[in-house]
Amino acid sequence: MTAHPAPAPGAGRLPRIPESLSSDPEQRVIVSIVTRLAGWRLADRAHPWVRLWGVPAFCATLGITSLLNPANTTVWPVQLALAAVFSVPLLWREHRPVLVFVVTTAVSVAGLALGTFNGADAARAVALFNVGRHGTPRQLAVCLSVTVAHLIVWGSVYWTGGQLQYATRPVVVTLLAISAMVAFAGLGLAGRLVNAVITTLEKERDQQARLAAAQERARVSREMHDILGHTLAVIVGLADGGAALAPQRPERGAETLRIIADSGRDALGELRRLLAVIGAEDSPPGGVPLAPQPGLADLDALLERFRAAGPTANLHAEGDLASLTQGLQLAVYRIVQEALTNTLKHAALDTTVTVRLTADADAVHVDVDDTGPARPAKTRGSGKGLVGMRERAALYQGEVTSGRNAHGGWSVHARLVATTPTHHAEKHPA
Repeated sequence: MTAHPAPAPGAGRLPRIPESLSSDPEQRVIVSIVTRLAGWRLADRAHPWVRLWGVPAFCATLGITSLLNPANTTVWPVQLALAAVFSVPLLWREHRPVLVFVVTTAVSVAGLALGTFNGADAARAVALFNVGRHGTPRQLAVCLSVTVAHLIVWGSVYWTGGQLQYATRPVVVTLLAISAMVAFAGLGLAGRLVNAVITTLEKERDQQARLAAAQERARVSREMHDILGHTLAVIVGLADGGAALAPQRPERGAETLRIIADSGRDALGELRRLLAVIGAEDSPPGGVPLAPQPGLADLDALLERFRAAGPTANLHAEGDLASLTQGLQLAVYRIVQEALTNTLKHAALDTTVTVRLTADADAVHVDVDDTGPARPAKTRGSGKGLVGMRERAALYQGEVTSGRNAHGGWSVHARLVATTPTHHAEKHPA
């Protein structure tokens, strides 16, 4: 019998409609219909044998009932043979739709020659439906033309032979039969179009999933850059300071090492939390809750670690900063963190840094100024830090500027709009 391929990946779950369609009120009816059809297709994939064998069995049953038609003068073995020849080819209706149509039409012509009206003749409608669903448009047009011509002959023969002597309007019945066959062909074509739509929606859903994964990887990359860049800069600064102080104040060595260890543990904890976000779907239920994203309340701890590396740091805050959204607070925190990291990399250890946060009705202003002086750079910066700050500000329709200041140091100014963040800013804070 016909071999059936294994279900395709994703065949065991109902396709999700992309948000761009499901969120549109005008498309809800269409989405509902497509979802229902997709559910039926899913059930068919789960139990393909039901439709494969059920349709031929139904047509064979109609052929058996024709034995009760007194107008049929053909012996019953011939009628049963006609019912079988009508029904059995339907098992290959999806893989060889045109061939099955030819076979069923030929059997119908044979029935006409024998003067036998067989209910299994409904197999021709099934065959025409599958030509519309799996054949080419040209094949469907040819098969439909053959069907119309055949029905005209079929009506003439059966009314002349008396099998349909109960019909008072033979022309109307013939037209109804033709209309029904055209409808079956149209349903097959519509089913093909619906499958194409569902396949397109599935592809769009997969593309959106891949795009979301790429955006998440980019977010994770920026977070790792900020976390590792700042922590390593603090550790390098502490190590340089500890090495310089070791001959004069050896007792500071243990304290410096402790701060280095604490900074490393903090960075490791943030990285674990960040990586856990990627694998959140695989995490067992009831697991340990993840640490929250840092916000403005964590700036004091950030500045403490910065001061431990040598520089002096001051924080000035104005306005209602506590009412800012979590995503906006995270963006401000990362901008300050990156600016302090650049100070550790490029300014002298005795520099003084002033961080000013000002929140007004429309925006949040972030100013980070150090007094320098600049020290010779052992390695050239990649520029990713400034790019990352600008990307975070862009999420909130803001901008970042930086440059030399009047004190001989470096200044960073960022402005982030607090009222109308761009899309996904709150859902996926960068």
